[in-house]
Amino acid sequence: MKNNILIDAERTRYLSGISVVCRNLLKGLSEIPERKFNFTIYADIKKFGSQKRMIFKPWKFWHKLFHSNLNSFDIVHIFHQSSDYFPTKFNGKKILTVHDLNFLHENISESKKNRILKKVTNNLKETDHIVCISNFVKQDFEKNQHLFDLKKLKSIEVIHNGISFPEDKDYNLNSFPFLDQKKYLINIGVLFPKKNQLTLIKMLIFTELHLVLVTSESKSDYEEQILSEIKDLNLEDRVHILKCISDNDKYALLKNCEGLCQPSLAEGFGIPPIEAMYFGKPVFLSTFTSLPEVGGKYAFYFQNFEAKEMAQTVISGLEKYKTQPELKNQLTDWALQFDYKVMANQYHNLYQRILND
Repeated sequence: MKNNILIDAERTRYLSGISVVCRNLLKGLSEIPERKFNFTIYADIKKFGSQKRMIFKPWKFWHKLFHSNLNSFDIVHIFHQSSDYFPTKFNGKKILTVHDLNFLHENISESKKNRILKKVTNNLKETDHIVCISNFVKQDFEKNQHLFDLKKLKSIEVIHNGISFPEDKDYNLNSFPFLDQKKYLINIGVLFPKKNQLTLIKMLIFTELHLVLVTSESKSDYEEQILSEIKDLNLEDRVHILKCISDNDKYALLKNCEGLCQPSLAEGFGIPPIEAMYFGKPVFLSTFTSLPEVGGKYAFYFQNFEAKEMAQTVISGLEKYKTQPELKNQLTDWALQFDYKVMANQYHNLYQRILND
């Protein structure tokens, strides 16, 4: 008889990297040929296609207060540390995926920091097993564990986020005629101060490249800063801001770019660099949080955010990439370790170990 596992996938309601990873986990679990468990998923059913051998139950706002039939499950897996839907009245095994503790390090108000800390603390005190999405997140958690009540905690695992890579790499820029014959860098991420895109605008005057900023969301003050800097530096013709584009358009931009730049001050993980490396493209990353773990020895790193030095890092990196053609396949091979099937199998194995304890 198979054990029953409930996965709370309410984060799939949003346009975010976490939503994408959660969908990839469900996809991977559904494809495991000799799966040991029955899976029930709390999610917005309308946003999912058919998944093999999975039961989907509609997510409801009142799950904040009450989850029905919890006693029929052996494991409940909550996919975000700040979830409002952690089932406190459940006696089975509870797993929580921790994506980051960036709120402890970001420049936010003390009231907001304390509000997030309270939420995470309430969830962690009910958790039996924690999964961190990178070694960096695990180290950050262990360094700050004195902030939390961890009386029930039995283990901390690391399972990297997984990506569903496109099968076809034949993408063109037909949707972006203004980029035809242009050499451009790309950045993918919300326009938030922690993503640090403003440094790329300032860097651009020391290169002849264009810059494409792909975003799904922005903080209005920061976006205004970026637009103002573009105007002040007369870069209106070389900076292109694209919002909420399709996956196919994103893949086309990645396939045809010179490289991806991610100078973030804080990242829970870093999916865009992996996607770029899959296409064999060089990536230029900050040395902060999880990015060195994601980029490994194949990425180029900004040692500071002084515009001229950043430009030199990009220029010299692109030259190395051009003169060492073997780098393209090495980048793709590196990216493939983050395949969604690897992630799903590791979670599946974790569920088994937990139930066998």
